[in-house]
Amino acid sequence: MKRMRRGHRHGGGGGGQFRHSGGGSGQQPLNRNHVFDSNGPDVRLRGTAQQLFEKYLQLGRDATSAGDRVAAEGYFQHAEHYFRILGAMNAAQQQQAQQQQDRRFRETPVEIALPEPAEGEANGEVHPLEAELAGEAETLPLPQARRPAAQPEEPPAQ
Repeated sequence: MKRMRRGHRHGGGGGGQFRHSGGGSGQQPLNRNHVFDSNGPDVRLRGTAQQLFEKYLQLGRDATSAGDRVAAEGYFQHAEHYFRILGAMNAAQQQQAQQQQDRRFRETPVEIALPEPAEGEANGEVHPLEAELAGEAETLPLPQARRPAAQPEEPPAQ
C-alpha cells in the first residue's frame, strides 16, 4: 500500500481547480500576471486567467463543433470560472484605484486665494457692490408656497 505524505490528500489536492504558488497562510492578492495551474476535464493547462479563459472557450467551441456536448459543457464551465476570476480582478483593481484617488484627494492641500480687501474694507466697511446687492435682496419678493389651482365646482346632479 502506498503511503501519502502528511497534509496531502489523495486525488491531487483540495478540490479546487487551481493552485496558488507561494507559501504562507491567507489568500494572495490577484493580479493580471498571476499564473494558475488548471486541471480541466481532460487537459492540464497553465497560464493567466485571461489565457485560460480563452483556451477553455476555444476548447468548448471545438468540442461543440465535433458534436461532443458533454465535453463542451465542461470546457465552458471552466471558461466561466476564469471569466469570474477576471471580473474579480477588475473589481479589485477599480476599488484600489478609487482608494488611491481618494487618498490623493485627502492629502492634497486646498488653497483658496482670497482677494485683498479694498481700501476701507479692512476696518469693517462694506464694499459698495455688496451694499447694492444687499439692498436689492431686501426688495425681492419672498417665494410663496404653491397651492393647487382651484377646481370649478360641479353643478349638483338633478
